[in-house]
Amino acid sequence: MSKKVVLGFSGGLDTSYCVKYLTEEKGYEVHSVIVNTGGFTAEELQEIEKRAYNLGVKSHKTVDAVRSYYDKVIKYLVFGNVLKNNTYPLSVSAERMSQALAIAEYVKEVGATAVAHGSTGAGNDQVRFDMIFHIMIPGVEIITPIRDMKLSREEEISYLQSKGVQVNFEKAMYSINKGIWGTSVGGKETLTSNGMLPESAFPTQLTKQEPEQVTLHFKKGELVGVNDKSFGHPTEAIQYLQSIAGAFAIGRDIHVGDTIIGIKGRVGFEAAAPVVILKAHHALEKHVLTKWQLSWKDQLAQFYGNWLHEGQILDPVMRDIEAYLESAQQQVTGKVFVTLLPYRFQVTGIESSYDLMSSKFGKYGEMNSGWSGEDVRGFSKIFGNQTMIWHQVNDEQGKKA
Repeated sequence: MSKKVVLGFSGGLDTSYCVKYLTEEKGYEVHSVIVNTGGFTAEELQEIEKRAYNLGVKSHKTVDAVRSYYDKVIKYLVFGNVLKNNTYPLSVSAERMSQALAIAEYVKEVGATAVAHGSTGAGNDQVRFDMIFHIMIPGVEIITPIRDMKLSREEEISYLQSKGVQVNFEKAMYSINKGIWGTSVGGKETLTSNGMLPESAFPTQLTKQEPEQVTLHFKKGELVGVNDKSFGHPTEAIQYLQSIAGAFAIGRDIHVGDTIIGIKGRVGFEAAAPVVILKAHHALEKHVLTKWQLSWKDQLAQFYGNWLHEGQILDPVMRDIEAYLESAQQQVTGKVFVTLLPYRFQVTGIESSYDLMSSKFGKYGEMNSGWSGEDVRGFSKIFGNQTMIWHQVNDEQGKKA
């Protein structure tokens, strides 16, 4: 009886190689699984399934993880306004967590003794997948042929051809990884410290020129409506906003980051809906949360984003931070008005019944209605009292010296 291995399968060159290698060289019964986090159409998923069976897998499963990806990960990235290094909405690193968790669950379902993925030895994904598997399915062997044998692209293609596989894996000029929370774009320009991706490298091209107004409706921090449309789940609202904002080529940039294994890396990305949502959500928060709610949320969210990026979604501290983020969203309800333009956007304002910028409490820089000038005079004296004492004591000590 063949040993069972579950293979995370994308249909690309690396995972196609893994199917043949594991079945024909290692004698495994391969059960492939693809976890869709918003990057594939129904037709593409059907093609990938067909390819898996043609390569010789015993079974293939498609896991629709779009909603669970939002519920377990994206929601908290929005609550925290998380942009890695103030730039990147964690488009790829966040979805790898959902994919690894779903693959681990499938290993249990199938009763496999091994799990395989097509990561190389150069990037973050190998650590993210391995770590989740060690935690979720301890004792299950992790097989990584591309990493372990240090295979080149040419060697993989040659091996598949020797097995009679019709190879059509032309090396694209740009590597694209698409998901609901953004699309990464890598190419020769991102391999060095200087260079911008050309217009043609981005999958979504500029097709709208005239400014367009959109209204985003948030309820307890979650996007539930766009303009006059309401949605049953925030993923639908995100996809609808993407269909509007993507045509303006908004949310493009290059992220420079620190990999888990200690090297610097650059990657391009486009993330129209995510970037608009994050900035709109933050604008609403600035109106409805207090100074210290915002301050602590910023600190916790930065840690949360960094720790998630490094694959540590299962650390219990992440549940603790999520609880705080969720608590801080109770009044983050209202409308945010945004103007979309080619390559940029502008948040023009908000409307919320929880808005703390209410004229009945005074107008900043003009007048107040809640205190007198004498109140402020006394407050200012008390507010600086300890600092005043410090300076007086230290001035006296300085004179004695």
